[in-house]
Amino acid sequence: MPVLTARALLLDMDGTLVNSDAVVERIWRRWADAHGLDGDEVMEVAHGRQGHASMAVLLPGRPMRLNLEDNARMLAAETADLDGVVPVPGAPEFLASLRGVPHALVTSADVPLSTARMAAAGLELPEVRVTAESVGASKPDPEGFLKAAAELGVDPARCVVFEDSGAGIAAGRAAGMRVVGVGPRAAAHGPDAVVRDLCEVRVEVVGGAGRARGTGEAGEPGVAEVRIRVG
Repeated sequence: MPVLTARALLLDMDGTLVNSDAVVERIWRRWADAHGLDGDEVMEVAHGRQGHASMAVLLPGRPMRLNLEDNARMLAAETADLDGVVPVPGAPEFLASLRGVPHALVTSADVPLSTARMAAAGLELPEVRVTAESVGASKPDPEGFLKAAAELGVDPARCVVFEDSGAGIAAGRAAGMRVVGVGPRAAAHGPDAVVRDLCEVRVEVVGGAGRARGTGEAGEPGVAEVRIRVG
């Protein structure tokens, strides 16, 4: 069983904590049909990125204004459609094990969507959250993960990312962090370790009096050292 040590855990939402695949498929396949695109090809791109960033990849040369307008409509539709949104197996227990451990949600969803999906899945939102409104660049840019590490007061090199998508895994690596891939999409993108779901993850505090936020550099008193067993 692989073991990683860290001082903070940075968590993606969709596909990692929350299974929202049913909604994502419905919304994005409708968008693909409306633009004459192959639905399977669209789904290969859509996971992990902000919607407008996926559109920019799929329709190169399209004015960003149109992508942003479509993205706003799709975010509203996704927030209203919670049918089939459930927790990833093991997610409630995993989040409960992080009480007192510095951790953050780092998601390409905006505040309304992330709030709605976590509630629909019966999951508590972490205190520290980096959402679409918080960043200027979508995953695979590392900005979101670096912002979360800075807010927690933890060196990026001492953070472990949990992600399911190629874009998210690339973002974690670009931030200089180790990455645990969650679910069937993850293995193809070279994370440091892969688990089927969060039932295969155990988190143990092994040093320090952990708390939700750090106070400065990693290793400072009050920032927990944690051992993560995966597999």
